[in-house]
Amino acid sequence: MATTNPLQFIQQVRAEVAKVVWPTRREVLLTTVMVFILAALTAVFFAVVDILIRGGLQGILGMFS
Repeated sequence: MATTNPLQFIQQVRAEVAKVVWPTRREVLLTTVMVFILAALTAVFFAVVDILIRGGLQGILGMFS
């Protein structure tokens, strides 16, 4: 396996980091807001499903008692 000296390694790392396209502040803000909105929608969805399942089970168990 070929070895690279530390100076070459650092130069290669800097060259690769320079190729990275960093998101703008607006893109970061929009994606963050989208994540919070989708997380809230998911929480509401699962809360509603939980309420429906709980109600259904209580109804079924109520018929047998």
